[in-house]
Amino acid sequence: MLEIADVTNTAADFQLAVMSLRQADIRSELNVTEIPSPDKLAKHSLALAAHVGAQSHAAQADAGTGRFVLLNSDTPQEGWGGNFRIICFAKSPLETDIGQDELITDVCWAWLEDSLKARRAGYALQAGTITRIISQGYGAMSGQSDHAELELRASWSPTDSNFSAHLEAWQDLLCMMSGLPPESGISRI
Repeated sequence: MLEIADVTNTAADFQLAVMSLRQADIRSELNVTEIPSPDKLAKHSLALAAHVGAQSHAAQADAGTGRFVLLNSDTPQEGWGGNFRIICFAKSPLETDIGQDELITDVCWAWLEDSLKARRAGYALQAGTITRIISQGYGAMSGQSDHAELELRASWSPTDSNFSAHLEAWQDLLCMMSGLPPESGISRI
């Protein structure tokens, strides 16, 4: 079970959401831990970080990393369509030739939507950006080979109380971006 700090001094609907998150299946390829939540985005929030691979995220820093943030407000927020919003970040290395393909951003966004659907996570008002980064060394770094990264920043509003499904979908997305096989019927490129 996912270890999350005590939230008994928060709103009842946020406590129920956190209880659901604690029930999420954590993929064995990931090290998922709670991290400090961002301030001033909502009355209640919970943030998680994930790293692909070994328990030491420093050793696997370039294998894939991500953040999952659950926000909750006592009143519906404009643009959220309700009292909850999920924000996620996922970043992974790519083969340089794949990183140069402009369609990889469309594929990545489809992975996010497919992950949410495959986990039966109800959602609405999704928004986000995907960035392809191609790096080439110069000068003293000219001997390094070119490398590419893919970075997704997205948010959506859950339309159900199955918050564990949203967390599991985010994990699937991060694993897919890092080249790991899907667990829930998501198609690979």
